[in-house]
Amino acid sequence: MTAQNTIWATGRRKRAIARVRLMTGSGDIQVNKKPLEEYFDRPTLKMLIMQPIEAANVANKFNIIATVKGGGKSGQAGALRHGISRAIALTGEELRIILRKKGFLTRDPRKKERKKYGQKGARKKFQWTKR
Repeated sequence: MTAQNTIWATGRRKRAIARVRLMTGSGDIQVNKKPLEEYFDRPTLKMLIMQPIEAANVANKFNIIATVKGGGKSGQAGALRHGISRAIALTGEELRIILRKKGFLTRDPRKKERKKYGQKGARKKFQWTKR
């Protein structure tokens, strides 16, 4: 931890970017100045975000303040999970090993494929007629 007991980390997923600030505290999580439950209303997204915190067993040790931009809710949740994992990994080597084994420190490289010219979409073509 730095002198102010604050760790900064960045998480990415699809087009979403999450800037995460980890501080010693009671376990409060704020996303874009709202509580986690208010910002992410789906229980699956909340579960996804809490995975690295539960794996490292640091539920009531840190307060998390995050700013998320871009993408949709699912991409933002994935970016937040990646950012939280990176921040927790910076607190100690033993936590880094746990998070690495679970796969939380690996950035998910899947993105939307771009549309190509002369086609309807990324892979879909216009209908071909012989005559």
